[in-house]
Amino acid sequence: MHFPEWLRSLRSSTGLKGSESEDLWSLLPSLPLSSSFSLLPSSVLGLGALASITAYWLVTRPRPMRPPCDLKAQSVAVNGDPSCRRSAILKDDTLLEFYYDDTRTAYDMFQRGLMISGSGPCLGFRKPGQPYEWISYAEVAEQAQVLGSGLLAKGCQPNPEQFVGIYAQNRPEWIISELACYTYSMAVVPLYDTLGLEAMVHILNLAEISVVICDREEKAASLLENKENGTTPKLSCLVLFNDFSQAFVERAKSCEVEVLKLEQAEEVRCHPPQPQDLAVVCFTSGTTGKPKGAMITHGNIASNTSSVIKILEGSFEIQQDDVSISYLPLAHMFERMIQVSMFCYGARVGFYQGDISLLMDDIKTLKPTFFPVVPRLLNRIYDKILGSVTSPFRRALLNYAVKRKQAELSSGVVRNNSLWDKLVFNKIQESLGGNLRFALTASAPISPAVLSFLRATLGCLIFEGYGQTECTAGCTFSMPGDCSTGHVGAPLPCAMVKVVDIPEMNYYAKNGAGEICIRGPSVFRGYLRDPEKTAEALDRDSWLHSGDVGQWLPNGTLRIIDRKKHIFKLAQGEYIAPEKIENVYMRCVPVLQVFVHGDSLQSYLIGIVVPDPEVFVDWAKDRGFVGSYEELCQNPDVKKAVLEDMNAVGREARLNSFEQVKDLYLHPEMFSVANGLLTPTLKSRRADIRRHFQEQISSMYSKKAY
Repeated sequence: MHFPEWLRSLRSSTGLKGSESEDLWSLLPSLPLSSSFSLLPSSVLGLGALASITAYWLVTRPRPMRPPCDLKAQSVAVNGDPSCRRSAILKDDTLLEFYYDDTRTAYDMFQRGLMISGSGPCLGFRKPGQPYEWISYAEVAEQAQVLGSGLLAKGCQPNPEQFVGIYAQNRPEWIISELACYTYSMAVVPLYDTLGLEAMVHILNLAEISVVICDREEKAASLLENKENGTTPKLSCLVLFNDFSQAFVERAKSCEVEVLKLEQAEEVRCHPPQPQDLAVVCFTSGTTGKPKGAMITHGNIASNTSSVIKILEGSFEIQQDDVSISYLPLAHMFERMIQVSMFCYGARVGFYQGDISLLMDDIKTLKPTFFPVVPRLLNRIYDKILGSVTSPFRRALLNYAVKRKQAELSSGVVRNNSLWDKLVFNKIQESLGGNLRFALTASAPISPAVLSFLRATLGCLIFEGYGQTECTAGCTFSMPGDCSTGHVGAPLPCAMVKVVDIPEMNYYAKNGAGEICIRGPSVFRGYLRDPEKTAEALDRDSWLHSGDVGQWLPNGTLRIIDRKKHIFKLAQGEYIAPEKIENVYMRCVPVLQVFVHGDSLQSYLIGIVVPDPEVFVDWAKDRGFVGSYEELCQNPDVKKAVLEDMNAVGREARLNSFEQVKDLYLHPEMFSVANGLLTPTLKSRRADIRRHFQEQISSMYSKKAY
């Protein structure tokens, strides 16, 4: 058998014997003829055949992506100030408000998709073990108008001061309810389980919500309980997606609340919103205190969505047959902006079954082309891939294939049909449906190594964005054609971004670092009926202060380097940014989740660590420790080994000595939304974690000082 030169080189470099190297051929799927030719030495080909193959390659060779601007200068200084920058794709300092003349509101964007798709599929859902079923654009629009008409019949007013609550899991009816409100210029207030009773009552009263749309009787019952005890006096109507019992209707009637399942209503003429009208009041889950209601207008949504479309112009366009998987909470703006973008082009959105443990099965069934994702899930995919490669040869082959794909990426080529995709990466790609064209990661930093690896293995565009609810999701976005990592891209065309001094943390704008501030048409109006918090977030010049710390890089992109809001001092006066340290420790093999704690009365840090249940037992066994997952968590010698591993990773990342944890507690249960230790966007609820582990924290600090 003839081995191509790259395999000879690989075999000799790994020191493997012939039988091990020949295992490569067992991995080969059925390749197209043109791909198979590349495995043959040129000496066995005639000149005519070689000329034909060369001509074929010249015609079919991958074309590099053309970036929308010079990747060495992705942003431009505003008024000569290098600390304040805007997108290089803009002709001047005028920021982008909309991309299409006829799409200036979220309602307009759906109507554009309706014109494109008409009776084509829009919203998908599935029952266990079944294929996806689809509701068409025309059906969604009709159902939304019927529901909206019914809301008006029950006393809702067709204006943006009318707030309607939506309390449901991701499903088609959520979007139909939202569109029903927009059809008649009403504003949406999303509610979600993990807000807790006190926060839910606060929101219902602050927004003076009289109508809430729910998915299940159980959720409606929890709202009714608040009405019964007198804490939500304004509540007068509950609309349910699912069927409900007559007993529940009678219970609601006794406290003057009407329960409806609106399926028929008299049609009322539409009353579409204007760009300046309020679209949604998005209550941030927050890690401390009462949630704040960020007021997002239709113009905010249009400018933010339009800016992503502008960035992708010429290199990537959403198609009518594209499909996105919806599993991230619709109560937050990241998922909603993905969906608005899909609707604008008549594309499809398929919803997961509501059980996160079935997500991978839903993805395989739906075969999405769009994948909105958070770094935590990408880290899991990365760890799964590496954990599945056990033999030295396969590990060497994987590393070699990744390097070859990364070389293509560096020249602007993004594809999933190379030899390496067919030979090595096809199973990885099939696990995510096999059709991915576009993935967007946001909500938290992602390791450069993980991002670079997955760009190679998944064979699709993977963009990284940065933003927050208060700027309608994103304010920076990585450029098409830029395969570099370690940054969150340049400002979107809708935003100016600047950094300002934080003297207490030694960050100064003159050095290109400081608190990130955003201004532009995607910045929110303020917090609902909370002028004090609004003044803290928005200064007199309408700059939104993010609380994050960023640094401008020479190529005009922004790197997130720290967090201002959660910093604290140790007893010796050193400032600590715990989230930065946690992001470092997350790269430890046995660590799934970590919480770093310290306070001004102590001179050192401690940590709460949840070991990764999929690797922890084997990791410990390799170090001579045997036991169940729970037993290993209680073993002091295992704890010491984990601590040593974390400190080694910390030293590699150049953490200062005072930034390294000196003791830790191994906890056998994951932090989750369900147990109240994570927000719905999977951020740590720091105050709640601190309270939950107060006994362990006190115990660690009661030991001798380090």
